[in-house]
Amino acid sequence: MKVVILAGGYGTRLAEYTEVIPKPMVKIGNYPILWHLMNHYAKFNFKDFFIALGYKGYVIKDYFLNYKSLNSDFKVNLSDGSLEIYEAKNLDWNVSLIDTGETSMTGGRLKNMKKYVGKDTFMLTYGDTLSNVNINKLIDFHQSHKKMITMTAVRPNARFGELKIDGNMVSEFVEKPQLYEGWINGGFFVIEPEFLEFIKDETTLLEKEPIETAVKLGEVAAYKHDGFWQCMDTKREHELLVSLWDKGNPPWNKN
Repeated sequence: MKVVILAGGYGTRLAEYTEVIPKPMVKIGNYPILWHLMNHYAKFNFKDFFIALGYKGYVIKDYFLNYKSLNSDFKVNLSDGSLEIYEAKNLDWNVSLIDTGETSMTGGRLKNMKKYVGKDTFMLTYGDTLSNVNINKLIDFHQSHKKMITMTAVRPNARFGELKIDGNMVSEFVEKPQLYEGWINGGFFVIEPEFLEFIKDETTLLEKEPIETAVKLGEVAAYKHDGFWQCMDTKREHELLVSLWDKGNPPWNKN
């Protein structure tokens, strides 16, 4: 099954990094967040990736074009330009890099991937989010209900501590609790190709008219994920992911 990753947005809330590189290329440890995301799918043996590029897409192209040399020791002969890789770190991934327009919205990017998606069920996610969602169970759930879309629903940690107040006194304080109400769209979709007909053009937001239409038709099911999930929209969130990586065995590697 193909994995489509939306990786073309401007990432304006991470301007400290995205003035130079696209957000999916911001590093967590030694690897871009996009690599961590792809590695998660690969652990479940889904290794056929289609990356929807936009803003500074050439940076992502360069990374994968030169992946072997960037992630291995090598010797270069400056007289003829020949390269000898020492202990190459090979991956058995297939990575298609598709320019879907610098200003396209999320729905437009997916629409522009139509000819690459083909007529089979495919997976879709955002290039700036990590999770330990079990991809096999997600697909099994999708196949069980026969709907057009499965959307992974998550309950992220609250940004601030939660207070319980009796009168004027704080009776309980929980630092950054998990939200137990209000499931949100966590990405990690499984989609039937006919859904793409709901997307009008490049100006269409995936999360507005297309999905809203599918919801009204009763064609969207929610796969509830209570495990780890974290997007990377801000510097604080990036620092959180880096700190989790630095501790070793980060939660998105635990299934």
